[in-house]
Amino acid sequence: MTTSPLAYFITFSTYGAWLHGRDIGSIDKEHNEFGTPFLKSDNKREDFEHSNMREPPYVLNADRRKIVLATIREVCKHRRWKLWACHVRTTHVHAIVSADAKPEKVMSDLKAYASRRLKEQLNEQADAKRWTQHGSTRYLWMEDDAHAKIEYTLNGQGDPMESYDGRSEPEA
Repeated sequence: MTTSPLAYFITFSTYGAWLHGRDIGSIDKEHNEFGTPFLKSDNKREDFEHSNMREPPYVLNADRRKIVLATIREVCKHRRWKLWACHVRTTHVHAIVSADAKPEKVMSDLKAYASRRLKEQLNEQADAKRWTQHGSTRYLWMEDDAHAKIEYTLNGQGDPMESYDGRSEPEA
């Protein structure tokens, strides 16, 4: 096994898209270890979380998806990170990235720059809540795992939205 991962599988969702208690599962601070089960469905908890939202859920429409994908590509190129694949959906983003930084830094940069571009290009409020607080950062150590996550990201989520396949692009 190598001392650094081949890539990271990064997922982050939009604000209000994945509330705790929803019927298809979620995680919280007590249920966030790899391989542990999701929280059980809990309509009361989901309703409570929804009632505590400060803004409406943030949805990535077609224009927003294009801006987010273009920005992710730009950030990766600027940082000299290899973007293997990315798919921007209405409520979440998946990206497979090889980087010389921790995955939390990669995710934080992608979210911050995407927010900035959305504000600039669509005249959105600077302080709008666009993303959930964190997300998922998985280390991909084996080529088979990386290939599987790339395939899932590009082809395993229903009809394609804004996606990028960087496998044929030269590495930075």
